Amino acid sequence: MPGKVKEIERKPLSLAEKTFLPQIVSGLKVTCANMLRKKVTREYPDVLPPIPPGYRGMPTLVKDPDGREKCVSCQLCEFVCPPKAIRITPGAIPEGSPDAHVEKAPQEFEIDMLRCIYCGMCQEVCPEEAIFLQNKFTLNGLSRQELVFNKERLYEAGGTLQDQHFKWKKKKESEEHGNAQH
Repeated sequence: MPGKVKEIERKPLSLAEKTFLPQIVSGLKVTCANMLRKKVTREYPDVLPPIPPGYRGMPTLVKDPDGREKCVSCQLCEFVCPPKAIRITPGAIPEGSPDAHVEKAPQEFEIDMLRCIYCGMCQEVCPEEAIFLQNKFTLNGLSRQELVFNKERLYEAGGTLQDQHFKWKKKKESEEHGNAQH
């Protein structure tokens, strides 16, 4: 027969332990301490918590101060995205448009917010500064499809960016000066 199992004797419970009084008293201490503590409840969503510095929120598309699309469908953000959450279908700017001198514009632009890891690589790689991470952290939806943001929803969330580049104006001005010299 392999080794004997040694029995361990239990100490008998005291009267206080049999009535659970020490446990009840310690629980009441915790309850009273929490009742006297300062309240930390926020009236969400009316009062939002402070956003820490360096927070990387959801990626959005932005327009220039004149309301034009800044994205030129270079697809760098799509290629650099680690979880492949961005899908771009390039499109052309119509010939008769006053912005026809600019490269191209996206026909479709989608970001799957469920796949996005909020790394910020799309913002860093964008040569036109068309995609930015906004300080928005409340994304919700009733289905998975509601969290796949299309181009219109991304522009709505991003808004207009007041930048110092005005790349399209510079290109147009340089073309006008070139035509004036000929």
